[in-house]
Amino acid sequence: MTRKRVAILISGRGSNMAALIEAARAPDYPAEIVGVLSNRAAAPGLATAAANGIATASLAQSKFLSRDMFEDTMTQILESWEVDYVCLAGFMRILGEDFVNHWLGRMINIHPSLLPAYKGLHTHERALADGVTEHGCTVHFVTPGLDEGPTILQARIPVAAGDTPETLAERLLVEEHRIYPEALRLLASHQVKL
Repeated sequence: MTRKRVAILISGRGSNMAALIEAARAPDYPAEIVGVLSNRAAAPGLATAAANGIATASLAQSKFLSRDMFEDTMTQILESWEVDYVCLAGFMRILGEDFVNHWLGRMINIHPSLLPAYKGLHTHERALADGVTEHGCTVHFVTPGLDEGPTILQARIPVAAGDTPETLAERLLVEEHRIYPEALRLLASHQVKL
C-alpha cells in the first residue's frame, strides 16, 4: 500500500493534528503526516509535530504584502513536501479562492458544529444561546464558501444542563479526535471524494 502524503495546517495547540498523527502510526492507515504548517511561529502544535519527526514550517501572513503572496508561499511549501492532501486543524485564517481551488477535493477541515448550522466562529456559544439540545462536529471538504463544503462525517453529542462553551468544547473534542482520522482514512483510501 502506498500511503498518501498529508500536511496539516494549524494555528494553535493542534489537538486534532495530534489525533491525526496518532492514527497515522498504524501500519495499515492509508495516510502519513509529512508536514505541519502554522501561521503562528509560537503555535504549540509545531513542537508536537517536530517531536514526532514531522517537518514543520511557520509563516506569518503579516510578513507578506498580500494574502495571495502568503498563500502562494504556503502552496510552495506544501508542494515541496509532495503532499496529496491538506488537513485544516484549527487553522485560523480564511483561505482565498485561488488557494482553495488549487487544493479543491484534496483539502478537508474539521468544524465544531453540525454544519450547515453555526458556520464561522463561536459555535459553542451560539449553540448554547439558541438552546439546542444537540451539538456536534463536522469534517467537510473545503470549498471557496466559508464552511460550505460537502460533509464527509459528523458526530453528535447531547447538550447537558449547565453546559458552558468550555465544557461543551471539551466534550466535543473527544468526537473530533475520533471522526477526523476516520474522515482522512476514507479520503486517502478513495472511499470518498468531492
